[in-house]
Amino acid sequence: MPTYGETRDRVGTYFDRTATQTWERLTSHEKVSRIRETVRKGRDRMRALMLSRLPQDLRGARVLDAGCGTGAMASELALRGAQVTAVDISPQLIEIAKRRLHPALTDQVDFLAGDMSDTALGRFDFALAMDSLIYYRDADIGRVIGNLSSRTAQSIVFTVAPRTPLLMAMWHAGKLFPRSDRSPTMVPHDATRLARHCPGTVTKIGRITSGFYISECLEHRS
Repeated sequence: MPTYGETRDRVGTYFDRTATQTWERLTSHEKVSRIRETVRKGRDRMRALMLSRLPQDLRGARVLDAGCGTGAMASELALRGAQVTAVDISPQLIEIAKRRLHPALTDQVDFLAGDMSDTALGRFDFALAMDSLIYYRDADIGRVIGNLSSRTAQSIVFTVAPRTPLLMAMWHAGKLFPRSDRSPTMVPHDATRLARHCPGTVTKIGRITSGFYISECLEHRS
């Protein structure tokens, strides 16, 4: 069973060495395959759902974008007036996010390459983690949420891969047929079981299914 650090490092290596160009294109406005278009639309819908849990006016608020990828969430938060710390384990994705950020928002977003649970990132009013915890097991997610909750005044909005028959079948197939060049394996979760590993209260917000994209939004409050 891999440790949190081993999984984190594998995710970083994958996005830096294998999937950077694919991820850059998927999160752009370029034309992609029909399958990837469903993933793109699903991610757009999930981002909107997560943002709906925060105030429209975020002026004066500090927000952590934990696992910011190419920066779409950070940009939306900055447009609402937030001061954003956007962190990702992949330096390559951070560089893409920096290039994409509108110059008018530069002073509101601090992009950093590193671990989303690093206490040196400071304290926040809100934290969001969109699809950045999907590779970790219950106990690891619980530790990350516990770490963030001690430094987040209001809520943590995050996503997990839900425990559906399809995702469970894919997960078991991935365990049976590992490939060195494949993406890190998503770990499906039951929200009720996961909540037992987290301090405070975890509430189901909604599930987004769009073709090959499926993700469940949860909200943690202390």
